[in-house]
Order: sequence, then C-alpha cells, then structure tokens
Amino acid sequence: MTIKNYEPLALMAADEEDLQVISAVLQDAVAKVGDMTYLPARRRFALVANRFVWEEGTNKQRGPFTRVRAGVHFDDVTRVRTKSVRLDAKSAVVDILAIEYEGATDAGGTITLTLAGGGAIALDVEGINGTVQDISAPWRTQSKPDHGGV
Repeated sequence: MTIKNYEPLALMAADEEDLQVISAVLQDAVAKVGDMTYLPARRRFALVANRFVWEEGTNKQRGPFTRVRAGVHFDDVTRVRTKSVRLDAKSAVVDILAIEYEGATDAGGTITLTLAGGGAIALDVEGINGTVQDISAPWRTQSKPDHGGV
C-alpha cells in the first residue's frame, strides 16, 4: 500500500539535541525483546521496532495513521543493563516512551530507553552515536497511541 507524502526516515545522533529528535520519532515504537541485541565485540546495541509515523501529515485525531519498521542502533556501547525487562522472553513486546542521555563528568554517559510499565534499558556509552532508519514501507493502523487525551 502506498502512503501519500511518505519519505523514509534516516537520522543520526551525535549529541543530546540529536538524541531528543530520535526520542521524539521513536516515541510509542513497539518492539519484541527478541528483536533487540547487544553485540559486545562490535560495541553495538541494535533493535528493530514498529514506529508510529508521528511526522505523517494526517488528521491527528481521526487519521489515517501509519507505522513503519525502523532499524535502530547505538554504537560505542560498553555495557547494557535492564530494569523490569526479561531478555529471555523473546516474544514479549515493549513500548518505547522516551530515550534520554545522562552524561558523566568525563567522556561518556548513559543512554536510557524508558519503556511503558516501568521498564528501562540503559546503555553505558563512550558518547552519543546512534542511527534510526526506516526499513519497510509504511502500513495503516487503526489507532494512534493514547497519551491521556493529548
């Protein structure tokens, strides 16, 4: 199905401002735990998610609404920690609410993917080095994420 005016998204993040943009486009993206991986030898954390296409020029209340598969990765990752996420539950679905960075006093810091339900994935990084790229055609979805009437 062709969606009018859709342009595949490709973004890079090298600083906190860039990461805020990536956070905005990945807000309400959903992913299976099995579609996430940490590759320590490559110092990369990667995931594939179905992101809600917030930038689509549709009626924001009635739609139509779309989602698209997006590949996401963060490089220069030295450690991954999780809170309330069972990495062995490969078919479990998580909903990304926000992505934030907290810098350390020296080089590096932590990128945190905050998940619905109180979960989180923390990536200890040497610096902000991330990419998001749409990897599929968009498809229509019946509803948009609900943020309490927003």
